[in-house]
Amino acid sequence: MAFRKAYNSILETIGDTPLIRMNKICKHIPAQVFAKVEYFNPGHSTKDRMALQMIEDAEKEGKLKPGGTVIECTSGNTGMGLALACIVKGYKLICTLSDKQSKEKMDILRAMGAEVHVCPTNVAPDHPDSYYSVASRLNKEIPNSFYPYQYDNLSNRKAHYMATGPEIWEQTDGKITHFVTGVGTGGTISGVGQYLKEKNPDIKIWGADSYGSVFKKYHETGIFDENEIYSYITEGIGEDILPKNVDFDVIDHFEKVTDKDGAVYARELARKEGLFLGYSCGSAYAVLEQMKHELTEDDVVVVLFHDHGSRYVGKVYNDDWMRDRGFLNDRNKTALDLVNRHNGTPLVTIGAEELLANAIEKLKKFDISQIPVIRDGSFIGSIDERSIFNTMCNGKPTAGMKVKDIMGAPFPVVESDEDLKQVIRLVDKNTPAVIVNIDGEHYHIITRQDLIAAMS
Repeated sequence: MAFRKAYNSILETIGDTPLIRMNKICKHIPAQVFAKVEYFNPGHSTKDRMALQMIEDAEKEGKLKPGGTVIECTSGNTGMGLALACIVKGYKLICTLSDKQSKEKMDILRAMGAEVHVCPTNVAPDHPDSYYSVASRLNKEIPNSFYPYQYDNLSNRKAHYMATGPEIWEQTDGKITHFVTGVGTGGTISGVGQYLKEKNPDIKIWGADSYGSVFKKYHETGIFDENEIYSYITEGIGEDILPKNVDFDVIDHFEKVTDKDGAVYARELARKEGLFLGYSCGSAYAVLEQMKHELTEDDVVVVLFHDHGSRYVGKVYNDDWMRDRGFLNDRNKTALDLVNRHNGTPLVTIGAEELLANAIEKLKKFDISQIPVIRDGSFIGSIDERSIFNTMCNGKPTAGMKVKDIMGAPFPVVESDEDLKQVIRLVDKNTPAVIVNIDGEHYHIITRQDLIAAMS
């Protein structure tokens, strides 16, 4: 019996993932920014799409026969997609992973019935112990086995050309101007990029690369530089090989992102947007932060986020792991963290119509250097020691002078969950403080002195 709203298997739920506007984390970026959230796939990553495509194409081509074994080298997500397909279709699965992959990924694959072989990271791709070589060896040793090799298997790229690209085009009504994603095997960026470029050649395709990966230099110079290759922590992006799935002609720019920035931005996306994402998703978002000077208010940016944060609970979302690597610092603090240091002290303000003498008295009484100026409950200006000192030095009579006569621009107002790095950027030689909006009714102030104390 068939039901209209029931699926025949888990495989039919792959694809058609949502496009979600990002609001808080990117409010300083001059563009509309949307997340293509691929963890809504049943295996919680974009790799479900290409895993199924590789299996089905292999079946059609006679490379995979009933009762066969699928063997693949994976960073975890492709393995999960293959596990779903193998369970439904009745194949055995063997996965080889590098030892830098999270324990959660390995445990999940074993839970889904896969046989897992853990291989060293710090070896060359052609070393017999690399996860590429081990997968290839097992494929030769095991009868009736199929080695998809996602890096060179163009069914990978095909899956995203056939489905992911069209979804993004339709979801943005064809108004997308920039597509951003991490690059590992290259299937996602190349498949989506090819489709979007065919629709509009002016769409920019940006890829996140890791330090220690060859992609960026090869793209810009055509040189495969082995000196670019070294170990890094970020999972799922960057390579020490050139996969056939990477179509360098489709990609407009590679941006390298540090291990630290990828981890920290992943945590910020969770806290500010409610998107609990994988490590490389933070790297993809970091591209926007590093390239925002290229964007305008008319741009529509789609960032594809590959996978779910549950696979990184023991790493990126573990404070001890982050702290051990020096990744927990001021970038993880918010404006509220600084406010909480003196939250019991009320915000000192002064009315625009008050006498300047009252402002001077408040500066002395509360031992502060600046005061926000208010009118009818709104912040309309600011006054500080320097402006008062300059007025006095200029010989102007201050008796009877009002605050509004010498006040400067109001201090910038930030939300309580604003990242401290963004707060620091607002404070300069002409802006000694920012106002923190606690809850819409209560406000506090962060001064230069507060920031110096937090960073020291």
